[in-house]
Amino acid sequence: MACAGADAQARPLYNANSSRPTEVSFAMAHSLHASSPAPAPFRSNRPDLATDAIRTAREDLAACFRMAARNGFEEGICNHFSAVVPGHDDLFLVNPYGYAFRELTASKLLICDFHGNVLDGEGVPEATAFYIHAEMHRLLPRAKVAFHTHMPYATALSMTEGEPLIWAGQTALKFYGRTAVDRDYNGLALDNREGARIASAVGDADIVFMKHHGVMVLAPTIAEAWDDLYYLERAAEVQVLAMSTGRKVLPVDPAVAAETYRQMREGDSESARLHLAAIRRQLDAEEPQYRH
Repeated sequence: MACAGADAQARPLYNANSSRPTEVSFAMAHSLHASSPAPAPFRSNRPDLATDAIRTAREDLAACFRMAARNGFEEGICNHFSAVVPGHDDLFLVNPYGYAFRELTASKLLICDFHGNVLDGEGVPEATAFYIHAEMHRLLPRAKVAFHTHMPYATALSMTEGEPLIWAGQTALKFYGRTAVDRDYNGLALDNREGARIASAVGDADIVFMKHHGVMVLAPTIAEAWDDLYYLERAAEVQVLAMSTGRKVLPVDPAVAAETYRQMREGDSESARLHLAAIRRQLDAEEPQYRH
């Protein structure tokens, strides 16, 4: 169940908020380690990372982590959500190595640059989180947000023959014409070449099924990434259930599928905004510590 291979030795990690490298021992996941590029030199013009917009992004992202855990989308301390920092297209928010989704709070999230330097927060990102997400944001500027999970039903469909979604259920039609399949599974993403390869496989898609691995959702906003992630797993779940009956699963007529997709995408961004607001209300009542 590892998200990266094991490494018995502890190696130095760079965090710009510390005067020396941090030692992290490796177990089921890889932290970003000494193979990363050298840290950037100290800059006197350090960006302002305490704006209201950045605080809102932190809280929104933390809410998505918590609700993903509630819905069974997490896998141990693996998997990663990231978002480009508002006002700073060369920086991104990401979860730190060693924490389960259900533990994360707004202040625990890291701000990293594309060279592997942590500019804000305690700890370092998991290695595959950095090598995949940094390249996604760097090479695909439209991908302001990237959610990667091994959530069970969507991942199960990434392991099957043929196209993952067969467009048989209404919920799946939200993704009609928006998916790509990265068919070239190469093992763990432990350098930026693998992240670049995955980014090149995306094309114009928003949803990427990574064969034998999991899925990635790309979106312009945190709300839209959450909305797509949630409904993608629901669509995959009902398809797996239908397939498990052993009866033939009937796809929707392509013309009807295309029109239904168009209908569903009208107002989709507003629906996503309301969806995120709904999960934040639930968490405010039941797990308000996510905001801290």
